[in-house]
Amino acid sequence: MNERPVAIITGAAGGIGGETAVCFAERGYDCVLLALPTDDLQPVIKRIEQTGSQFLSCLGDLSDLDYAQSAVEQCMLTWGRIDVLVNNAAWREITTMRKIELASWEKTLRVCLTAPAFLSRWCAEHMEPRGRGVIINVSSIQSQMAAGISPAYVAAKGALDSLTYELATLYGPAGIRALSVNPGAIDTAMGKDTDPAQQQSTAAKIRQVSEDMIPLRRWALPQEIARTIVMLASDDASYLTGTSITVDGGWTQQCSPYSVKHLLFPHEFPAE
Repeated sequence: MNERPVAIITGAAGGIGGETAVCFAERGYDCVLLALPTDDLQPVIKRIEQTGSQFLSCLGDLSDLDYAQSAVEQCMLTWGRIDVLVNNAAWREITTMRKIELASWEKTLRVCLTAPAFLSRWCAEHMEPRGRGVIINVSSIQSQMAAGISPAYVAAKGALDSLTYELATLYGPAGIRALSVNPGAIDTAMGKDTDPAQQQSTAAKIRQVSEDMIPLRRWALPQEIARTIVMLASDDASYLTGTSITVDGGWTQQCSPYSVKHLLFPHEFPAE
């Protein structure tokens, strides 16, 4: 068995997943990187190599559960242990319930919910004999805050939070912790996935409006979410399980745009 801890990260090619993989590597983990065949893993691999950690690349589509299961098997054949699973990969279509196609709905749930559920099961089978392990599901504040434009994604993230509580209850007696991390607005490609025909103007407007709701007045960097994930996987969070950790700059706990606050109290709330 490998003496170094091992983390499996889905959606590892970039954004939150890539930063999470690098962050684990910097802390002495070897990493299993799950990504789509079309993704460019090289920037992440290069950074992991610079840390001296080892990695295993497993390319495929998480809507294919055989691929997901084979990645767990490859990890065990290579290193003989799994310490952390990070279910980060996601897929969504920006549309409404009026127009979403069944294929889009089913793909979203398969990638965002079904794959995390069964990856958790397969990883837990190897964590239980060792009496320890951590499963971290990357959810979203949209599990509690709907926008009306991505019904399958919102439904999947709400279910992913509930799945987290179920996993924590089931596997807790075996020493396995399960947590959700619920990011807010993050500066990633998914955070900018608007209509290509209107992408620049629409994305800029979305960012402006959302930042007007965030007390910290900015979107998060992917590495800020990654550091949270790695901390929660560590022994520093050894008594945390069965809960959701919101990382949103304060967005969900305040109710009005800062532009409105500025109108009411111009000397107390800046316009920008």
